[in-house]
Amino acid sequence: MLISAWNWEGWCMNAFVSLAYRKFFAGGVCRSNVQLPGKVVVITGANTGIGKETARELARRGARVYIACRDVLKGESAASEIRADTKNSQVLVRKLDLSDTKSIRAFAEGFLAEEKHLHILINNAGVMMCPYSKTADGFESHLGVNHLGHFLLTHLLLERLKESTPARVVNLSSVVHHAGKIHFHDLQSEKYYSRSLAYCHSKLANVLFTRELAKRLQGTGVTTYAVHPGIVSSELVRHSFLLCLLWRIFSPFIKSAWEGAQTSLHCALAEGLEPLTGKYFSDCKKAWVSPKSRDNKTAERLWNVSCELLGIQWE
Repeated sequence: MLISAWNWEGWCMNAFVSLAYRKFFAGGVCRSNVQLPGKVVVITGANTGIGKETARELARRGARVYIACRDVLKGESAASEIRADTKNSQVLVRKLDLSDTKSIRAFAEGFLAEEKHLHILINNAGVMMCPYSKTADGFESHLGVNHLGHFLLTHLLLERLKESTPARVVNLSSVVHHAGKIHFHDLQSEKYYSRSLAYCHSKLANVLFTRELAKRLQGTGVTTYAVHPGIVSSELVRHSFLLCLLWRIFSPFIKSAWEGAQTSLHCALAEGLEPLTGKYFSDCKKAWVSPKSRDNKTAERLWNVSCELLGIQWE
């Protein structure tokens, strides 16, 4: 009897410690009660993971949500699930392949013809640690999808955002931006390629883009934020056997997709964030960024180079 009691107490203690660790690693939660009837949202890569949970919550609040993704069948499956869960029929799927500028332009053209407003743009999609490859336009995949694809999409939708103010742009980055560097002499990683570093470089580009975009949007009513969602269980790690293994081993301490979506939701919804435009957030609060991501000259140069690569003019 004493042994059974001891075992029970030990089990309870282990459970308590596990729950405490789980709560700690789960991070912050979006506390905003803002509702979104009549608001229009575009989320890239929202057919799975963080994007899907972000779309679900925004649909629950009454927004008209566009799931912009490469795999339309998966997108329709996700949209059907979200519509049933939220009782919001205004969850729509449109094809968007961020590795192809023709697809990005086609999506933007279709959206602009369909919608007169855009209140929230969440640049969520991305690739992570994939083998060396190039996009349809010849860009290294991490740079092309994670940075240039969203750079072009934001450019094409920006006037609609300005017409719908107050409006917000949320760019998903990562804490690994601290390890990134913008190598202007080898931007496409043709001289040297590391799949992990290429991902880090692209996440630094996301933070720099957010910083420069905020500067150029001052006074327009459009604000922008970079987000670290946390270490999240998602399909992004599929290209790395080691990460897949680590994710399984440490799964109790890794965020769920719902938990990973909280900071995106905070930056999309929380009232009073306008003075913090251009900043980087983690666990639903402003977080520290690397010195490289605070370099205004690098941010401006990356902006100009991105425009040249994409063949666009962005005043």
